[in-house]
Amino acid sequence: MTILTELHQDHVNLNKLLVMLRQKVDKLREGEQPNFNLIADVISYISGYADGFHHPREDRMYEFLAGRNDALDQLLSSCEKEHEELKNSSQQLKDAIDGVLHDAVIPMNEFADLLDDYVSRQTAHLNLEEGELFPKIDAVATEQDWKMLGKLLPAPEDPLFGEKQAHEYTDLYRELIIDLNAA
Repeated sequence: MTILTELHQDHVNLNKLLVMLRQKVDKLREGEQPNFNLIADVISYISGYADGFHHPREDRMYEFLAGRNDALDQLLSSCEKEHEELKNSSQQLKDAIDGVLHDAVIPMNEFADLLDDYVSRQTAHLNLEEGELFPKIDAVATEQDWKMLGKLLPAPEDPLFGEKQAHEYTDLYRELIIDLNAA
């Protein structure tokens, strides 16, 4: 399994969470109160795992593959910039959720807009990497590159989708299982 395959699986997993968040946005827009603790868990996971391990791993892969062609370099640079913007967006949403959970007065339509924007930005980023960047990387990377990258960038343990779920994500994991069984 190449690092690209592992990163793709991370994207599949992240997309499951983004679908869940999109459902929460819809509930908010309908005037319902979603489980804000569950939303907080999703954002905590995304900021902890995706922003803390997945994106830095991609960025190191991008640095390794830079200089192979101009079109690829432009996409690599764009994705690295988006990683930083997504990290900031995650922090902004975490702060808003903390406010909601601590009874700060935040209009729900504003919170719904913030969450909606977050989901849209994350989804667009995944689509860019999956639809444009990863195919270009796959076209230029050699078997030797994958071997080297596998040694340089070992896969971190995923605290939600890995072999062993972290205690802090037990409720989120349970909710994902319920959603998957209902689908």
